[in-house]
Formats: sequence, structure tokens, C-alpha cells
Amino acid sequence: MSALLDRPIWSALETRHRDFSEGDGPARRYQPGFLPFAAARSDTPQAIAELAALTRPGETLMFLQADPVVVPDGFEVLTQADGVQMLAGDIPASIPDETIVRLGEADAEAMLELATLTKPGPFSLKSLQLGRFWGVRENGRLVAMAGERMKQPGFTELSGVCTHPDHRGKGYARRLSLHVATRIFEAGDRPYLHAYTSNRAAVALYEAIGFSLRSPMHVAALRRTAG
Repeated sequence: MSALLDRPIWSALETRHRDFSEGDGPARRYQPGFLPFAAARSDTPQAIAELAALTRPGETLMFLQADPVVVPDGFEVLTQADGVQMLAGDIPASIPDETIVRLGEADAEAMLELATLTKPGPFSLKSLQLGRFWGVRENGRLVAMAGERMKQPGFTELSGVCTHPDHRGKGYARRLSLHVATRIFEAGDRPYLHAYTSNRAAVALYEAIGFSLRSPMHVAALRRTAG
């Protein structure tokens, strides 16, 4: 398990998300337009150098791993933060809820608008190609959503959990998180997720529905400054 989830970006791009990756050596990244995620298989000088070679001058990439993030030469640190990786145990069964609907390509613009407003993590118009998403609408407007992001053999990440500020306090995050986690279990995978350590409300919510801490994580956004 640790070999897969300690460096979830790397393991996703080496396995079930290989079709969305760039790089064929000890470093990989998501193709531009999908997610600004990149990772190296290890912290050897060769791997870090190949990781740098995948980045265009002026481009910002994000890193998420259990090990501290090594900053390649020619990069500046924009942000660094502590995170947690949580793994689902026994979660309550989701109650059938007709207000939760599957989202598709026709919803992509509304999803991007909601994600841009609420900032649940990197999201793009191509995110629907990475996994399934579900949402709740009120008066025809998308007000909450959650879905799948990275995938490894036996695991799928629960991600993109967000609610419009005008509709918070209605339990949408809990209901959608349970719904997506149940769908992941039904597909034969085990759900896991990431949250910032500072987001205590989110961590408490996930603990309440059956997720527990698997590992502290390091999160960093790095920008390449040198050509």
C-alpha cells in the first residue's frame, strides 16, 4: 500500500492514469490542461533532473507526497503546506438520494465555475476524464459536487468536494462524500482522500464518516524560473 499511496501522483501516472501522463523515465506529470500535478519516483539526482525537464519556464506544478518535496535547481517555492492522507475504513452506507445526480460533460463549465469559487483543489475542464463526479442542483444551478481524481490499482481518490457559500450548512459535503465513497467501494476500490492539516472542519467531517489518518503529507507549489 505505501508504495502506491506515499507518492500518489507518481503511482497514478505510472498505472491507471498513464494515458494522461507526460514523461517515460523516473519522473512524470499530468498533461497540461488536466492537473498541475507532477512527481518523481524517488529523490535521486536523475529523477529530480528529469522532473525539472518536464516543466516549462514560468510554469507552476504541484507536488503531494509523504516525503519532503525536493526543490530542483531553477525552481522557486510558491507555497508549502502540511496535509493529511486519509483512508476509508467502515463508512456508513449512503442512503439513496435522488437529489444527487451524476455529472457529465454538459456540466463541465458549471463545475469549473463552482470549483473556481470554492477552491477545493486543482480542477479543470478535463477533470471529468479522470473519474466520475456527482452533484446537487438547486433551481437548476449546481451548488455542490464531489468526485474521483487519482487512481491506483485498488484505490481511488475522493476529491473535488465543494459547496457554494450560499448553500453551506445543508449537509451536502457529507452526503456527497458518502455517496462517492460508496460508489468507489462498489467499483472494487478503496477510497482515500487528501486535506490540508489546517482545514480542521474537513478533517473532522471525513473522520465522522469513517476515514482515518494514513499518513501526513507534504504539499508544495513550485515554479520554474530558469530556462
